[in-house]
Amino acid sequence: MQTLSRKIEAIILQHGERGMDRLSRSLQPGYCGRAARMLLDHRGTVIIGTGFPVSGSFESDGPIGAIALYRVLQQLGSRPVFACAPPISRILARDFTTHELSFADWNASRDAARRALAELRPRMIVSIERPGVASDGRYYNMHRRDISAFTAKFDLFLTESDCPSIAFGDGGNEIGMGNVYEALSQIDIIPAVTRCDELVIAAVSNWGVYGVIAALSQLVGKDLLACIDPRAIAEYLVANGCVDGVTARAEASEDGFPISVGLSIIEQLRRLVSEHRR
Repeated sequence: MQTLSRKIEAIILQHGERGMDRLSRSLQPGYCGRAARMLLDHRGTVIIGTGFPVSGSFESDGPIGAIALYRVLQQLGSRPVFACAPPISRILARDFTTHELSFADWNASRDAARRALAELRPRMIVSIERPGVASDGRYYNMHRRDISAFTAKFDLFLTESDCPSIAFGDGGNEIGMGNVYEALSQIDIIPAVTRCDELVIAAVSNWGVYGVIAALSQLVGKDLLACIDPRAIAEYLVANGCVDGVTARAEASEDGFPISVGLSIIEQLRRLVSEHRR
């Protein structure tokens, strides 16, 4: 798995233009394999936080991977629950089990997180492309703009829980990037400080999710990537107000990449796992 995970990580870091390939050197290789093993070892209720606010809506990077992982976890016998804020929470609640977050202040948000954790009793917390709080207590996007007023504090689900956590990021301002905080000085970003148990870095956060699903496929002996359809997920999200996080356009894309690029990443991962199994 260590050898396979390293190859998976090389695939999901392709096409990167934001320094994630350099940043990944601050992590112990094999993070996709370790994250996959954690998901298998902690089956049960899994809270998945996603939805990065953009232009009054939310971006496609994060929710596409989150829905893919939700469906895979169901196949593995877990009970995924989305944790997100409006407007994406209202959209996902039509088709998925969802816990809605509010935009309350830190104290009220901490109390709400503790209540949710006591009620849901998760075995795992997963953050996929969620803004992480900076050292000044504020939230920032990739352009260093303050988005605190539009950001629910999902960080608290990681800091207030006693279960393992996985975070996916691709820029440095997401939950989990506290694991590599010192290395983020190389990148023109206001970095997040929230840590996690296993950080997955990719050129696009969705692709990091695909990498972990590929590792899960190896572990369970089943092509789980065949169970997801990112194009259909993207079209569903765009039809409900989603935009590309880089272009801010309502189109089936991920961080400025056509959805076909993400699909090519999946095909490379499927071939890799198939060849490794043989």
